[in-house]
Amino acid sequence: MAKQIESSLATFARRDSQVLLSVLTGLVLVCSAAGMITAFFSQNWPLVTIFLFLIGGLGGFAYVNFSKIKTLSAENDEKRIAWETALPEVQRQNLNLEVLELSKVLEVESEQISDLQSAYIVAEDLAMRQIQQEENVPLMRHVTLGKAPFDAVLVKDGVISCIEVAFLVTPDIRQEKIDAMMRKIALVKRTFGETGIGMKVRLMLVLVTQLTPQDGDRLRSVLNSKRFSDTPVDIDIRLLDFEALQKIYVTD
Repeated sequence: MAKQIESSLATFARRDSQVLLSVLTGLVLVCSAAGMITAFFSQNWPLVTIFLFLIGGLGGFAYVNFSKIKTLSAENDEKRIAWETALPEVQRQNLNLEVLELSKVLEVESEQISDLQSAYIVAEDLAMRQIQQEENVPLMRHVTLGKAPFDAVLVKDGVISCIEVAFLVTPDIRQEKIDAMMRKIALVKRTFGETGIGMKVRLMLVLVTQLTPQDGDRLRSVLNSKRFSDTPVDIDIRLLDFEALQKIYVTD
């Protein structure tokens, strides 16, 4: 525990020193700019040149220092986030709900439910692999964040992407699912605001489809409609073809 506290104090000390250094750099930049203007009107061209080089160097230093402050702030925010693995009961309920809706659409018999359930699990797994491949960062699967369960979460460039997966066999997505996602992501954003976590929150909607080209075009038109206009955060929609995913990760 003592080691963790020392590490935390060291992090805050580094951040405070970086802020102080940025303030001092800004003051020197202002003074240098004033000196350059004075030298310019005095037609002291060698001094103008010196001030120009000084301002350029200080500007570059200030940019690097600001980047370090942002990095330290993001790292501190990540440590304050309460990550929890979604309970097995919650995962099972979500899976059964999605499979039940699919079975209604496909009009499958009760003895085929288990096959449909297996297909959904495979589709979700392959989609997660593809997103991890595209983003080139680790995913945390089935995570509860801000008391809201998500299929996965990833952190990249100071942004937390909350991932929801849907398996579509028709060119539409249920409004109930959209509403549920909006409530969950709004809860995360509100929780971050209450706890002072400054990281940006994004919703990533991953749609695994098994559609004809014509239905695929129809789905894109649906997604481009105003159904997501009330999203409280930025939304990133990814369309993945189930057959293509199987060719990439399963078959030769």
